[in-house]
Amino acid sequence: MDILKKVIAMRIVPVLGLLGVLAILPACSSSSDDNKPQVEESVDVLYNKAATALDDKRYDEATRYFEEVERQHPYSKWATQAQLMSAYSSYQAQSYDEAVIALDRFIELHPGNKDIDYAHYLKALCYYEQISDVARDQYMTEQALRALETLIARFPDSKYARDAALKRDLTYDHLAGKEMEIGRYYLNRGHINAAINRFREVIEKYQTTTHTPEALHRLVEAYLTLGLRAEAKQVAAVLGYNYPGSKWYERSFALLDDRTRQEILDERGFVDRTIESLFKPD
Repeated sequence: MDILKKVIAMRIVPVLGLLGVLAILPACSSSSDDNKPQVEESVDVLYNKAATALDDKRYDEATRYFEEVERQHPYSKWATQAQLMSAYSSYQAQSYDEAVIALDRFIELHPGNKDIDYAHYLKALCYYEQISDVARDQYMTEQALRALETLIARFPDSKYARDAALKRDLTYDHLAGKEMEIGRYYLNRGHINAAINRFREVIEKYQTTTHTPEALHRLVEAYLTLGLRAEAKQVAAVLGYNYPGSKWYERSFALLDDRTRQEILDERGFVDRTIESLFKPD
């Protein structure tokens, strides 16, 4: 990642007498690896220890050293960078909760920092990499989507925006998949109105996802089950116009009676067949 290259390149070169060792006093906190108290060290020593640990993939140790940079030298020019790098180390250790807490703090304290877009991107990744399968709760998916959209809206020219947009599309697809799973569950158990609400949700909110053609087909099924022939015909017409080669259109067309099929074919070009037409008030 760019940020790792930046850390390695930004190792502080010790300058004799630059800051020196401020004291050889024990710190209040202790290492998670042993019981030795953290001694006060110069900023260059601590930052280089952190960078080395990060380079060696000793992420917990790197996090601890970056935190010490800020704790021991809060007014140095390296303290702000250490805050971000502490979050990055936690992210690499898959300690996502700790990383998000650190990133939220960085974003709040340094909204104008040159790396603020990366902080938002890294926060989004912390959620994105915890997205579970569609059968489980989608809290992380929703959090990832919110964080990705924040980055894209606030920093459209960021070098991270393009990847964020790709991940946002995948996140939308994931959320749509969850709605489809619930909709099919309701449909198979005869809860038709509940199923219709789920399929309409997919079509309205997640129109650009891969699930839209199936959602339209399932609506046709649901309307036909309720005997709503006109509504089924309209949805089938929209499906055929927007996804003419889709297997879902073929299945919907096969469900219709001969009269309805002919009406769809005869009305080509004379009926509003946009997806938006399905949500216009009567």
